[in-house]
Amino acid sequence: MGAVGVGDAVATVPHQSDGATGGRRRLPRVQGFAEFAEFAGAGVRGGGAGAASSSSAFPSAPSPKEAGKALRRTVARSAHAEFDAETDTARPDAVTAVEESGRGRIPELTPLRVGRMVATPFAFLRGSAGLMAHDLARTPLTGIGAQICGDAHAANFGLYGDARGGLVIDLNDFDETVHGPWEWDVKRLATSLVLAGREAGADEDTCRTAAHDAAGAYRRTMRLLAKLPALDAWNAIADEELVSHTDAHDLLGTLERVSEKARNNTSGRFAAKSTVAVDGGGRRFVDAPPVLRSVPDAEAAAVAAALGPYLDTLSADRLPLLGRYVIHDVAFRVVGTGSVGTRSYVVLLLDHRGEPLVLQVKEARPSVLLPHLAAVGFGAPEVAHEGRRVVLGQKRMQVVSDILLGWTTVEGRPFQVRQFRNRKGSVDPAALAADQVDDYARMTGALLARAHAHSADPRLIAGYCGKNEELDEAVAAFAVRYADRTEADHGELVRAVREGRVAAETGV
Repeated sequence: MGAVGVGDAVATVPHQSDGATGGRRRLPRVQGFAEFAEFAGAGVRGGGAGAASSSSAFPSAPSPKEAGKALRRTVARSAHAEFDAETDTARPDAVTAVEESGRGRIPELTPLRVGRMVATPFAFLRGSAGLMAHDLARTPLTGIGAQICGDAHAANFGLYGDARGGLVIDLNDFDETVHGPWEWDVKRLATSLVLAGREAGADEDTCRTAAHDAAGAYRRTMRLLAKLPALDAWNAIADEELVSHTDAHDLLGTLERVSEKARNNTSGRFAAKSTVAVDGGGRRFVDAPPVLRSVPDAEAAAVAAALGPYLDTLSADRLPLLGRYVIHDVAFRVVGTGSVGTRSYVVLLLDHRGEPLVLQVKEARPSVLLPHLAAVGFGAPEVAHEGRRVVLGQKRMQVVSDILLGWTTVEGRPFQVRQFRNRKGSVDPAALAADQVDDYARMTGALLARAHAHSADPRLIAGYCGKNEELDEAVAAFAVRYADRTEADHGELVRAVREGRVAAETGV
């Protein structure tokens, strides 16, 4: 937010004389900062700076914690177990949902996308965020909003590099991010854990426990954050504390192996495998269809030219770094499961030593959650640029974000830009041992709470969630029901492929 003048950014308040003993100084309300009334009755104890007196000027205002508790009378925590797709006559069948979500994508890649979705029910869930959003819009909500991932399944957490060469673990994909109901992320995570556990061969009790423990870790972490000063809560639960905080000790060995692999997952390694030296100096990408392919000169030029406006979206202190690189090549690269069919490029940059930096320029489509927000009472503000929506959502949720994260427009389409293979690593939740599934669930539940608490008041959510396991049990019950529904949807798509009604390219 830019500088604002007193005349248009602050509220007028009564004059109060100077003096240390005259009570709290009444200063203008400045846009972007909280108002003292918002903290009245918040139960802040002690006499330090910022402590609110119980006899404040706003004694009738409920604390955020009490406001959260009061919501239980409107939406019982047990109500979050509810899900019934059978009576929803507006619900599209699985095949229709997949076809509708493919509109606007590159048609030739549709069989590849379907092929990835039919692999397993968990893969189907990953590619059907829009269908689940339709279903979630018909479940109970508290009305508490947060910046949500919108696609917080268990495989959307992972490791990535920070500016100092270290590794961070957090949410790492934000294509669908919006301001919306916090419950949607929690329920999608819990459902994905049930499906991943089933795919891993875990018994049903283990799968349900994973969903239960993810919700429990979310609830307990939110309570912890609610008790901390704002700045401490923002940076709480450093990665080195995460395992002990979530009692995820059975996951240590897996995390260490993933970390070691992530450290080698760099632009240099990708460029060594995917490019060749060319006459006249420099390097070019080598075709590896259907995942990596060259593009016509005009298309490459359009992508390269779009990096100029991209620079304007970065912090000015990043520009000297990129000024040391020359753009050498552009190629098209297929990514993900839900993202297959969107336009996605890799751009090869080389410095004065010939060392590579690869940027990903990925199309930013409207969030699949957007059509469902108004139906549940959340405003859907006009989005000026979808790439900007993704980038700002990511920065609001992560503790540390890619220093080269930005956005641009290529031939009228919005894109996000980020480092490619920035020491990224991930745990495959469907390949975990049974005794690791609930550890991973607790870890991801805690990370999700931390991400939500950056934009929502943790006291409000913590007040609603409470101390007992009522919410945990309800979310677990929902997750099992929705996992069953997803398996049925997956089965419908598999049958359509077998019968030749839908084309699929598998094994890629």
